[in-house]
Amino acid sequence: MLVEGLIAAAAAGGGAIVQAAGTDAWNGIRGAVARLIGRGETGREQAELERLDRTRTVLEAAQEGEESERVQIAQVAAWQTRLETLLEGLPAAEQAQVVAELEALVAQAAAAQPAETVHNDFRGATFTHSQVQGSGTMTVTNNFNK
Repeated sequence: MLVEGLIAAAAAGGGAIVQAAGTDAWNGIRGAVARLIGRGETGREQAELERLDRTRTVLEAAQEGEESERVQIAQVAAWQTRLETLLEGLPAAEQAQVVAELEALVAQAAAAQPAETVHNDFRGATFTHSQVQGSGTMTVTNNFNK
């Protein structure tokens, strides 16, 4: 597998770990990451669970705004490095398996994120022969006859 592909998988995995902290998916992702990095060694898995718990604690303790963003970036980088190190030490066949597992974790973390909601309030606005464009679920009422 290309080195760039391994780096991309590790980066996505690191992002998924940080993204999942504080969501309903955390316990599942936490366990999967520990098993993935632990490679069947109970002691290593336990150490990874503790490391993951520290990550979540650090993320939760970060203040809003720039500090939170800085902490998230640092945690993503730390987990990306751990995953890159794991991938580099594996034979090609195992690398492909771990990349597939990382892709599943990324999908699981993404599915756990709340849907982004946008609310536009146009009360009192006047529109003449207007058009509305958008995506997602929308309800549009045109009152041209009023």
